[in-house]
Amino acid sequence: MSVRKNIVITGASSGLGEGMARRFAAMGRDLGLCARRTGRLDELAAELRERHGVAVHTRTLDVTDHDAVFTVFGEFREELGTLDRVVINAGLGKGQPIGTGRFDANAQTVRTNFLGALAQAEAAVEIFREQRAGHLVMVSSFSGLRGMPRNMTAYAASKAGASTLAEGIRADLHRTPIKVTTLLPGYIESEMTARSGRTPLLTGADAGARALVKAIEREPARAFVPAWPWAPLSLAVRAVPAGLLRRFA
Repeated sequence: MSVRKNIVITGASSGLGEGMARRFAAMGRDLGLCARRTGRLDELAAELRERHGVAVHTRTLDVTDHDAVFTVFGEFREELGTLDRVVINAGLGKGQPIGTGRFDANAQTVRTNFLGALAQAEAAVEIFREQRAGHLVMVSSFSGLRGMPRNMTAYAASKAGASTLAEGIRADLHRTPIKVTTLLPGYIESEMTARSGRTPLLTGADAGARALVKAIEREPARAFVPAWPWAPLSLAVRAVPAGLLRRFA
């Protein structure tokens, strides 16, 4: 397997995106980083250039601006020469229980996590098809395995859609040089988990980023991250009655 030298990560200004950017930069990879918050992103880029001597390009990007997704990915390709890997990581966990008057929050979550992911996948795979090479990484969620209650309902549905989207792309590109990986992280320390309050089985940010990058480098079709305890727990979540799912949400 050749080294994926040039890597684009969306939602890279904090959380899982920032953690992956730090790990890949330490491995000597050149990066295209984008997020809505450019102040934090530019600070991260300057730090990574100085510390690791890698090229780091940044762009402001709201993934719900679909035209901008195609523009930014094209600019990254021009600057880096090729796009060897695109990590679709930008996401939002802003949902509320269905029927409580917060359609706006649920719609924003779905627009970001599913339609935004679709735009990113379209832009990335178009470039990969032209290059006849590339690695698409879809950061989904363990929560996407089942329909989830309370604030997780729209979020889980959006992540289930993202997982199914990646699976379909993988089937379409079967036996081509283009690889597709779906990541299903469990609870990893981030701004999103901090807002949710007490979170069971929480993995620290550094350990989580290390596990994510290790999984990405293997280029599997699908990976639970960290594998323990989330791979065995996936069997339990699929089997438990719907009434018990509140314990996972």
